[in-house]
Amino acid sequence: MADVKKGQGLVYKNRPLRRIDNLIYYGSMADKYIVMFQILETKKEKDMDVATRVSVQLQLTDPGAKSRDRIVKKTEKDSLYAAMDVGSIWLERALAGK
Repeated sequence: MADVKKGQGLVYKNRPLRRIDNLIYYGSMADKYIVMFQILETKKEKDMDVATRVSVQLQLTDPGAKSRDRIVKKTEKDSLYAAMDVGSIWLERALAGK
């Protein structure tokens, strides 16, 4: 995959991040796998919502596969930071073929 250029939205570890409401997609749809984060619970910290429960799913990007068959791995974490950490490792390993 080519490097993501500046000005193309949010990027984490040189891979694009896209957010739609409480869903965050990490990775490129041009690759074989992506990671989907779903924020399940939040709590108020001062004037900001902080994720307290996040679902992480490593998914195939194959449009021909059923949605149930696309999920390769899944887990839940208690913070967005922990979820991003696990998700980035899963994606790197999956794309490397390990």
